[in-house]
Amino acid sequence: MADAVVIGAGPNGLVAANVLADAGWDVEVLEAQPEPGGAVRSDRGVHPDYVSDLCSAFYPLGVASPAMRALDLERHGLRWRHAPAVLAHPLPDGRCALLERDPEATAAGLDALGKGDGEAWLRLYGLWEEMGEDVLRALFTPFPPVRAALPLAASARRAGGLRVLRSLLAPVRTLGEQEFGGPGGPLLLAGSALHTDLSPESPAGSLFGWLLAMLGQRHGWPVPEGGAAELTAALVRRLESRGGRVRCGTPVTSVVVRNGRALGVRTASGEPVRAARAVLADVPAPALYGGLVPWADLPSSLRADMRRFTWDPATFKVDWALSGPIPWASPGAGRAGTVHLSPGLDELTGHSGHLATGRVPSEPFTLLGQMTTADPARSPAGTESAWAYTHVPQRVKADAGPGGITGVWDEREQAVMADRVEDVVERYAPGFRSRVVARRVVAPPAFEAHNAGLRNGALNGGTAMIHQQLVFRPVPGLGRAETPVAGLYLASASAHPGGGVHGACGANAARAALAHAGPAGRLLTPALNALTRLVAP
Repeated sequence: MADAVVIGAGPNGLVAANVLADAGWDVEVLEAQPEPGGAVRSDRGVHPDYVSDLCSAFYPLGVASPAMRALDLERHGLRWRHAPAVLAHPLPDGRCALLERDPEATAAGLDALGKGDGEAWLRLYGLWEEMGEDVLRALFTPFPPVRAALPLAASARRAGGLRVLRSLLAPVRTLGEQEFGGPGGPLLLAGSALHTDLSPESPAGSLFGWLLAMLGQRHGWPVPEGGAAELTAALVRRLESRGGRVRCGTPVTSVVVRNGRALGVRTASGEPVRAARAVLADVPAPALYGGLVPWADLPSSLRADMRRFTWDPATFKVDWALSGPIPWASPGAGRAGTVHLSPGLDELTGHSGHLATGRVPSEPFTLLGQMTTADPARSPAGTESAWAYTHVPQRVKADAGPGGITGVWDEREQAVMADRVEDVVERYAPGFRSRVVARRVVAPPAFEAHNAGLRNGALNGGTAMIHQQLVFRPVPGLGRAETPVAGLYLASASAHPGGGVHGACGANAARAALAHAGPAGRLLTPALNALTRLVAP
């Protein structure tokens, strides 16, 4: 019997397990897949000489998140590597917006695309210097962020008060067009915002775009040396050094609940695994509520809320082994680890409109990673390990392009969509296809097959739109890790603060478990239950 059982060895589950182990708890992590990591894994499945990341690849949140930084994973073998530049957005005319590691260099490049835009970028970076760390502390702690609120309020007031708040809550198109005259700044911000399922017109899109772009400006968008799996390996090594255990190939089929309290779990083989203090679930909310925990053990209102749970869009990805660097028409793009491909803001809006109406985009906004550019260990010298992904609807109603994609994602539809993505790359890098040695197509069902938490490739554990954030994540309530079952905590990206490899969802769940198990827990538990009933009856 362990003190805590953690369901799922994704980054949130492993961070949660490490936080509990640091507190002296005996922790066992149960993972359905044959290896740990969830969306943070890598392999040599495209070509034996090339390392390819299966899902996530770049980790600005990983190096900036207080939860991850506190684990000091570099002491457990993790090494971060950086591309010469962070992010590129090439334009159809051969120019290129480039996010450099040096703010002054970024500003100079943007100024060449629009006079005065360099100064505008440095103003936005100045906001980050003034309040960025306070934003991170507030964002990645349990909601409401009581301890972080006062420092954030003070720094926000120094930075401009309500005017700053108004700008960050605006659509990213609004911020970009108000601050910049040229195309570069708006595209860097909007492309970053579209790493989520926000459109250029979504409320609060500026906050997401500014956050991700400024993290790149301050910390870069680094990668683990040797592949994404090395980040997972460091988390596992750290946990094992503190006595924790990870069991792979052990799917959990139910949480054992008696008299309203979680007592442990039952595995697919029928094995009961007892948890003396807590069960933490690094699984999507729809897989927990009404899945691992039957509706009979949950309030009836939660069932209605879960019917309204909104997934983020599905994902379609192509991995490549390339014989040489991508032959970009814009040379600056070859220096960046991440490249965004879209002709302009209007096309980003068109892409988002297609997703919103259930149509496969005809001109997909494509995010491309040049992994060997960031980490030479990924493939032989002179070659490139690369990938690109785009979003498609969870439920396809029609194809806005000419290929007749219906969403069955058979071999024909996979080939059509992969060619559509390659067409986008080829337009910005003529001759790209001639360098493809091997490719692997990952359609939406394949994401879920190798990680059940990635519903059709929904990478963020649910939409990032404001109606399912903060006190609304995953359902209206307190925005906390506690669940209606005592001793059971939601530790996945379906909980606040949501998607991204930052570990905060897991850390918040672990801290909640520790608080409820301590002397104050006898008062904390009924008080939170009463508040939950008041907020979400």
